[in-house]
Amino acid sequence: MRLGGWEIIIILIIVLLLFGPGRITKVAGELGKGIKSFKDGLSGEKKEQQEEEKDKNK
Repeated sequence: MRLGGWEIIIILIIVLLLFGPGRITKVAGELGKGIKSFKDGLSGEKKEQQEEEKDKNK
C-alpha cells in the first residue's frame, strides 16, 4: 500500500487540526534538536576512536 500526494496532504491537514500550529512547531524543533544531538554523539564517538588510533600508532 503506497500513499499518494493527496493522501499525505489530507493526513497533514488532520494532524494540523488536531494539534494546532503551535504544538507542531514545538515538536518539530525538539525533533531537530534530538537529531542534531544524535549526530553530534555519533561524530564524537568517531573522533574518540580516531584519537585512540593515533595514540596507538605513536
